[in-house]
Amino acid sequence: MVIRDLHGCASIHVATVPVHEAYQGQTVWRVEVEVFDLRGHAKATRCYAWSHLDKPDGSEERIIAVLEIPPVVSPETAVRVSIVADAKAALKHQTDKASDEIARRNRKN
Repeated sequence: MVIRDLHGCASIHVATVPVHEAYQGQTVWRVEVEVFDLRGHAKATRCYAWSHLDKPDGSEERIIAVLEIPPVVSPETAVRVSIVADAKAALKHQTDKASDEIARRNRKN
């Protein structure tokens, strides 16, 4: 149902794949990725999906569904692309906040 809502096509579950991502010997991400074959999507024949708690207090679940479109070619690359996208979004948010603060200070002067 989530894949239909996000990507507008039918899906069939084909596997569950454990993915463990580490950086410099430290675990960055450990998740079970659900693999789905897609029916009726214009660009992709497969989708990788998982969920995780999105708030530090565990109050909100986030569902991720990544299409198999290069550079995404496996559950592992889907997780890596998602991690990088989240890091870029967080950096943009921080940059936007800093720019807003600078603009606010300049208006005061």
